[in-house]
Amino acid sequence: MGRIHRLPQSVVNKIAAGEVIERPASAVKELVENAIDAGASRIDVVIERGGVDLIRVIDNGCGIAEDDLEAAVTSHATSKIADAEDLFHVQTLGFRGEALASIAEVSRLLVRSRTADGESGYEMAVQGGVRGPIVPCSAPVGTTVEVADLFFNTPVRRRFLRSTATEAAHVAEAVAKIALAHPRIHFTLYHGDKAVYALPPVERAADRIASLYGREVSDRLIEVASEDGPIKIHGFVGHPQLSRSNTRQQFLFVNGRPIRDRSLQHALSEAYRGLLTVGRQPVAFLYLEMPTDMVDVNVHPTKQEVRFLDGGRLYGQLLSTLRTRFLTSDLNTRVPMPEVADPHEAHDREKILEMRRRVVDWAKGAAPWLATGESSLSAGASLGRPNATDAADAVDLPIKEAISAGVERTPPDFEAWSRSDESGDGAEPFSSEALDVSEVGRPLGFLDGGQVGPPRQPKAIQVHNRYLIAESDEGVVVIDQHALHERILYEQLRRRAEEGPLESQQLLVPEPVDLSPAEAAAALDAAEILSQLGMRIEPFGGSTVLVLSRPVMLGRVPPSELLHIALEPLMAKDRGPGRADLMDKILHSMACRAAVKAGDRLTEEEITALLEQSRGVLDSHHCPHGRPTALIFSREQLDKHFKRV
Repeated sequence: MGRIHRLPQSVVNKIAAGEVIERPASAVKELVENAIDAGASRIDVVIERGGVDLIRVIDNGCGIAEDDLEAAVTSHATSKIADAEDLFHVQTLGFRGEALASIAEVSRLLVRSRTADGESGYEMAVQGGVRGPIVPCSAPVGTTVEVADLFFNTPVRRRFLRSTATEAAHVAEAVAKIALAHPRIHFTLYHGDKAVYALPPVERAADRIASLYGREVSDRLIEVASEDGPIKIHGFVGHPQLSRSNTRQQFLFVNGRPIRDRSLQHALSEAYRGLLTVGRQPVAFLYLEMPTDMVDVNVHPTKQEVRFLDGGRLYGQLLSTLRTRFLTSDLNTRVPMPEVADPHEAHDREKILEMRRRVVDWAKGAAPWLATGESSLSAGASLGRPNATDAADAVDLPIKEAISAGVERTPPDFEAWSRSDESGDGAEPFSSEALDVSEVGRPLGFLDGGQVGPPRQPKAIQVHNRYLIAESDEGVVVIDQHALHERILYEQLRRRAEEGPLESQQLLVPEPVDLSPAEAAAALDAAEILSQLGMRIEPFGGSTVLVLSRPVMLGRVPPSELLHIALEPLMAKDRGPGRADLMDKILHSMACRAAVKAGDRLTEEEITALLEQSRGVLDSHHCPHGRPTALIFSREQLDKHFKRV
């Protein structure tokens, strides 16, 4: 070991650059944040070769005075804080005073700036940490920073960079995060001559999201908002249909700063438990606002990680906000609306309604063209006279509904049908046996309606011994019988487990179950939890476990199979430490195994019972593992598929 000595400032800056400037995207982030702190309303970013050859950031902020240019590229020099106390009240994105100095140490830097009261602009070049003179120049109000040949004097760092496309993608992601946090600022990003982003200022974060990620994302977002004292949470989270295989579209912002926080991401995942399948991640754009003394941003060199004064309170608020919002949201899975290939081929809606009214008149014997013998009405000549097939289809529609419902109806109720058309909603045929879709947000299942009086008996047909097809006010519902029954059983088991131990049935003859040593140890360690679920066990020598009782609700499942079902989450590598989580996973598995399976033939009584039991079940739109229990095809979607509109 040599003598202890102070490192040269150049080496210090290079070490700092290694922490702050990992790649071109890091430099872009620091420069854009400086522009925002300068009060810019427009920020233009240009990169060449992924940002390695050139990064240019232009803003119309307050600018840098001539006397401050040299200090701007000096390590730990800043205008944003003055003393240690200010670190606990940081209101700007930057404050450490090392970004420009670090960038200047590993690149060829040029800073050009002009203040509003300056007669001219001034610029200064820095080559690998060596400063040049400050000279006058022509410049608009604001600042332009050019970073050329990034890492030219640290070739090892250059070798760790990825391809041009990859580095450009990281730059785009960095700009997108900041643009989401500040929708009122105009952003542009160019890669060479190619425009990547052109984001005009908007008032609503939702509009900025739509500009960046398209209507496919923005149209499937659910708005959330809550307030707990000085802490405000607002933003958007994705419908369960909108999920990703990674967390890249989970954006968290604290006081306008993009951050990463594992605790808040865990709260987000917990809110979606049972709504997404394993391996899928929710989409979220969440904005948190709180006093600056409740968050410490001086934790990480890149300022992407923060520490909250009361992280537990924030975790609970976010989890409660999302779960409460989901209870009042329509989380049913819907089939996307097809695109109309040729709009000129689509039928005119008014013409369709006129055609249907004329068919009704014809069926009632009141059509003027029947009485006069004319082939068509002069007022509707362009529509043409309904042919026999059209009339037969119209007459047969209520009859088909009656047959599918098992009800004889003669004659068809044309008068009611006509009243429905003339009341203004001509797109819905009358059917007294039609099923109703639940009101948005009501946890009564997708087949429960808002009608007055006793509920109708829902009716459905089974296809391929795995799906149920039913009519609803909205259109047609295709139900996965296993997924729906699994959700029903899980909710019943969970509700009873919360009230106390599940009702158990003592076995006349205890059943021995042979397990591996690890499985036996896990089962006996969880004996108290299993007893809470109605399954009492005890050791029987070696790795054999004796099952003494089983839950009454799952009486059809053999005791040995029930024990193996419970062992699956007990033996999982990612098993959570919490007792509640473990019980929940066991209930998931039990409900899955006990539910009717795809391939099971159901009687009409069983189908009716299944649909009736879905009423009052929370989250009936998804099974406990996150798969949708039903798909909804709206009338509009069906009409588009069949080229009727």
